[in-house]
Amino acid sequence: MNVLRTKSVERSIADTEEPEHQLKKNLTAVDLTVFGVGVIIGAGIFVLTGTVAASNSGPAIALSFAIAGVACALAALCYAEFASTVPVAGSAYTFSYATVGELVAWTIGWDLVLEFTVGSAALATSFSGYLVSLLEGTAFAIPSQLTSASDGVVNLPAVIISLLVMGVLIGGIKLSSRINQVVVAIKLAVVAIVIIAGIGYISASNYSPFIPPSQPASEAEGGFWHTPLISSIFGLDPAVYGVAGVVAGASIVFFAFIGFDVVATTAEETVNPQRNVPIGILSSLAIVTGLYIAVSLVITGMQSYEDIDPESAAPLSDAFEAVGQGWIADLIGIGACIGLTVVVMILMMGQTRVAFAMSRDGLLPKGLAKVHPKFGTPYRITMITGVAVALMSGFVPFQTLGELVNIGTLFAFILVSIGVVILRRTRPDLPRAFRTPAVTVVASLSVLLCGYLMLNLTGETWVRFAVWMAIGFVVYFAYGSRRSNLAVEAAAAGK
Repeated sequence: MNVLRTKSVERSIADTEEPEHQLKKNLTAVDLTVFGVGVIIGAGIFVLTGTVAASNSGPAIALSFAIAGVACALAALCYAEFASTVPVAGSAYTFSYATVGELVAWTIGWDLVLEFTVGSAALATSFSGYLVSLLEGTAFAIPSQLTSASDGVVNLPAVIISLLVMGVLIGGIKLSSRINQVVVAIKLAVVAIVIIAGIGYISASNYSPFIPPSQPASEAEGGFWHTPLISSIFGLDPAVYGVAGVVAGASIVFFAFIGFDVVATTAEETVNPQRNVPIGILSSLAIVTGLYIAVSLVITGMQSYEDIDPESAAPLSDAFEAVGQGWIADLIGIGACIGLTVVVMILMMGQTRVAFAMSRDGLLPKGLAKVHPKFGTPYRITMITGVAVALMSGFVPFQTLGELVNIGTLFAFILVSIGVVILRRTRPDLPRAFRTPAVTVVASLSVLLCGYLMLNLTGETWVRFAVWMAIGFVVYFAYGSRRSNLAVEAAAAGK
């Protein structure tokens, strides 16, 4: 069993021309940039800003966003080269198959299933939080038993939005893109309102100290299960705030940046992907990093980090409520609900494209890769994904989902950063429309920074990640290793 067999770049591209599995090419550089901005601006800015400021970083959450943005920028440069060289659905999964072999490709594909599916569920729960906050006190208020996976029976709004998004994705990539463009405009307007309206309520005293002094974590926060892994490894006492809190905060707000890699999954549906995919990835990341830092400075300037409720599902709205601007809070709530809907849609789309690529390669049942005869979308895997996201968002709390997404995404970034260096050495002949500058240095820094952020996630998150990956290996050796296209061909040739 040759688990390190690779699928050539040329063959990956040729597979995209098979009529039964051929996706329509409709997306431009503008579409991709809007997709990127649409998916990146989500729960990170609408939910985690308050949580991390109150619990980890204080006003220095702006630095946490900056650190996470740098880690993403390093990985984005590697993604851009890969996507322009191998313009095929599947993102890091496809890139890994062409460079380091089938087992690693399966590992990253299984990891991306975690990132995109769980990410969709996390954003669906965020949508529910803002919707509940918006409707509270009105005739349309939703009973608490139907709005929480931890305190109630089911998070019904999250289930409903997941299923509605599934229907939109089945309807076609261009329909999804048009809806996204409208919603991104609304979401950017909301972010602009937060920044412009909030500046007038900033108090300089709320920035002092900018990095709060380090404090021991409470007893409830201690223990391996709730302690950053790096503290458990080196026997450090768990702490919040200080420099360690800023870095720990970066590992959490990293969730705010997930999604730019979704742009790479749409390469097969892009016109001139060698040019347009790198533009979409890098421009969307640059735009949102600036917006994140600005919003975090405004919110922590409006309200002392000590007064922010870390459990709040709508911290941006709360900040304006605190200064007596309820109408702005309501406006933010409406924009957040609309905006988070699109994030759910794009992350779910990313998952369907990765699973589509894995099915086409035989690592998952080939029937899942069947494309709808009218809409040109992988409708079977989209339906399965939609139901899975609905179930997760309905019954699993946001924090658990968010940290799982972070560790899966960081792991994917590490493998992509390693893979781009390997492909440079093994296939220097390939045409590269975009080349990562100082590739060895950039890739090495990406691996080190992403690895360090992973170590700042809790032991609980690492255990869950290990269990998920173990299940993936069982599935691979029981099915994919024998049923993949390359395995079947090797068996037929007697190899």
